[in-house]
Amino acid sequence: MEVVHKIGRRKTAVARIYLSKGKGAITVNNKALEDYFPTATLQYKVKQPFTLSETTDTYDVSVNVVGGGFNGQAEAVRLAISRALVSIDEEIKTVLKPEGLMTRDPRMVERKKFGQKKARKKFQFSKR
Repeated sequence: MEVVHKIGRRKTAVARIYLSKGKGAITVNNKALEDYFPTATLQYKVKQPFTLSETTDTYDVSVNVVGGGFNGQAEAVRLAISRALVSIDEEIKTVLKPEGLMTRDPRMVERKKFGQKKARKKFQFSKR
């Protein structure tokens, strides 16, 4: 098996991953997963596709992620890993799709409008 390259996005975060056969090492921006994502919940989000598909120590992942915050980056990595696993084995899709890991979350920050304070908030109105 050669290297599989996939992209995952969430809000403004973009994750490019390179998946290859290995022992389960995950590096994010040339750092270990535990160093880049220090909290257990973010590490769980990144590893979730592997645990659901029962391929935990089968693949090495090299990730390049830019933009957004930690949570958006973790979810972008999760989507990219899910897409890569499905491209390797189509059977995994039946496990990942009900958990919502194959869907790109379209929610983005709404843009600020002119004549307003924020996207929806208006300037204070004075009647007199």
